[in-house]
Amino acid sequence: MKTLNATMRSKADKLSTVRLNGMVPAVVYGASMENTQISVSSIEFIKVFKDAGESSTIVLDMGKKKVDVLIHDVQFDPVKSFPLHIDFLAVDMNKPVEVSIPLEFTGVAPAEKSGLGTLVKALHEVEIKALPKDLPHNFTIDISSLATLEDKIHVSDIKVGSGITMLTDGEEIVALVAVVKEVKEADVAVDLSAIEVEKKGKKEEEGGAAAE
Repeated sequence: MKTLNATMRSKADKLSTVRLNGMVPAVVYGASMENTQISVSSIEFIKVFKDAGESSTIVLDMGKKKVDVLIHDVQFDPVKSFPLHIDFLAVDMNKPVEVSIPLEFTGVAPAEKSGLGTLVKALHEVEIKALPKDLPHNFTIDISSLATLEDKIHVSDIKVGSGITMLTDGEEIVALVAVVKEVKEADVAVDLSAIEVEKKGKKEEEGGAAAE
């Protein structure tokens, strides 16, 4: 399990100053723990987040106290993509939690490769319930089973480990290959003759009305 060092932070600390020092403002809460203001190294957090994501537990080392947490929410700078603020959720390792697990697609769909259609990824994550120690980093979806337009991958097709309960409806579609409807010129061509007839009829109607 990955460990991330954390420093206690005062509410009086300016967030801009914290960030200028290479740290990310954060808060940790949950599992009978009061909201605690902390900060973590931006560089170290990015390394841990890359491995753990939001679905694997890590150890938050707060000096006198070590806490098992999930990276619950991360706010990123929309332009530079570095973390601006982090929410850590403290968890009880003996109690199940409900989390979203990302789906990672692998393989090639024969139906798409042969030109029958285009791959549609209908879901990118699923909800599960499990003990923190049993939480997977992701579920791998092999799309090589999509050989025809009739083939579909459902949530029920995802193999989960023991101790994991799938909360997302098993009937939901994860991926399929769909036909892309081409827009033909004949479908969008403007019928100029019809417009001319319509305009002519309108002018005659207006002319007749004026004569009256």
